[in-house]
Amino acid sequence: MINITFPTSRDIYIEVEGKKLAVVESYKAKSSCVSQRIEAFGQNEPIGTVSGRVVYTIELSRVYTCEENINNQINFYELNDFNLVIVKPNKKVIYSGCHWTTINESASLDNNVLENITLVATKRMEV
Repeated sequence: MINITFPTSRDIYIEVEGKKLAVVESYKAKSSCVSQRIEAFGQNEPIGTVSGRVVYTIELSRVYTCEENINNQINFYELNDFNLVIVKPNKKVIYSGCHWTTINESASLDNNVLENITLVATKRMEV
């Protein structure tokens, strides 16, 4: 029997210097590459392409501050250069050098919740 596990909110989290700050219920990751066409004089079509830089954009939904950090008053607006860690069954995906681009807030009594955060990362690696 094959045992398949899916990432849960404890497996998707924001960390700074190895310390888990918040857990994430779900995410959408988008990688895009800025490429250039190579054109030659007298040719009707490009003769090739050159890959450019890769941009990683990640949308996080339902971001919760970890219980041990609730009293520390984490200010997500001042948070920069952090990691997003996604633990999968046979590997860990780490987006590093993250900075937020959009934050949509929503909170309930005794619970610090950020509904949606969009961030960009400088690097993606699998370990």
